[in-house]
Amino acid sequence: MNVDVILPCLDEADALPRVIGRLPQGYRAIVVDNGSTDGSADVARAHGATVVTEPRRGFGSACAAGVAAATADFVAFCDADASMDPAELPGLLDRVASGRTDLALGRRVPTSRGAWAPHARFANRVLAVLMRRATGYRLRDLGPMRVMRREQLVALDLQDRRSGYPLEMVLAAHAAGLRVDESDIGYAQRIGDSKVTGTLRGTVNAVRDMSRLLRAYRSGERRPRTVTDATPDAAAPTTTGTTGLEARPTPTDTAPLERVAGPVEGARS
Repeated sequence: MNVDVILPCLDEADALPRVIGRLPQGYRAIVVDNGSTDGSADVARAHGATVVTEPRRGFGSACAAGVAAATADFVAFCDADASMDPAELPGLLDRVASGRTDLALGRRVPTSRGAWAPHARFANRVLAVLMRRATGYRLRDLGPMRVMRREQLVALDLQDRRSGYPLEMVLAAHAAGLRVDESDIGYAQRIGDSKVTGTLRGTVNAVRDMSRLLRAYRSGERRPRTVTDATPDAAAPTTTGTTGLEARPTPTDTAPLERVAGPVEGARS
């Protein structure tokens, strides 16, 4: 299969060798460095990954930069902190490639005590209920491991550049009449600290971003134009492979459509 795996990354040097090493044959790692200071980009290159530099902070910014760099028929997303096993991606890919669904999500099942912080798990549960009410999809998780055809993903034209990116993908898929389902994947203790759902403040910011998306969608704005923190003079993401040679920058975003109060978190979930 022709698959690009987008790995949003913020200070994941310790976890990257394990994550990249677990990718199945034929799956290309695209590590999106979202401001790391621990040498994550160098570690990723040393292990054969394509590295995209995205200076604009935010999980959605990192994901969008990865999508822009992807060229494969199928695009997958996975966290770079080793909390999920990339070896489980083929199960999701098979459902999409066989035509059983358009967007396959991984429903996280903790494999160890402490793998999922209680406050983050509770927030995810509440948001999942609201998502089901808004879309009718029988989903129980907003898990970051997911697979979709690149052509369909690009057509969704996702705009969120913060924590709402995963939810916007589901809402936009629903608005486009696509099929979305989920299946269980293991969820282990991450390597390193989380800057989003691993902290109470990060979880509150994520809930705020996603709640705003849901309100817009449920109010009848079927294709929500959402938050971005790009600025006109922001540096564009650049792509490098294992040789470190810089490729042509990807296009920058337009002016912000809506801003949400609160600091922008990095790519790590």
